[in-house]
Amino acid sequence: MKKVEAIIRPERLDAVKQALADNGFLGMTITDVKGRGIQGGITERYRGREYVVDLLPKAKIELTVKSSEVDRVVDIICENGRTGNYGDGKIFVIPVESVIRVRTGEKDENAI
Repeated sequence: MKKVEAIIRPERLDAVKQALADNGFLGMTITDVKGRGIQGGITERYRGREYVVDLLPKAKIELTVKSSEVDRVVDIICENGRTGNYGDGKIFVIPVESVIRVRTGEKDENAI
């Protein structure tokens, strides 16, 4: 099993979420986060003054999937989250040792 963590633009969240659901990936956790990458933020102008916004709003999607489904999930997120500009985000794939469903006590792939 693997945990897929994707940091994407918030305006792409609905498209990514719907595409994942359409492909059978219904269970996910979504968090509003802030961050920055290589771009280091953006410069804004307000009332004639410039200021730097160095932490930009992002959406974080977390899913735990079978190892055989990771490539499919990553492709869905990339296809629906990509704008082609800096700041589109990152995807992290992390090994998962065990999963337990609290309600039933089911374990590992049966609990996903």
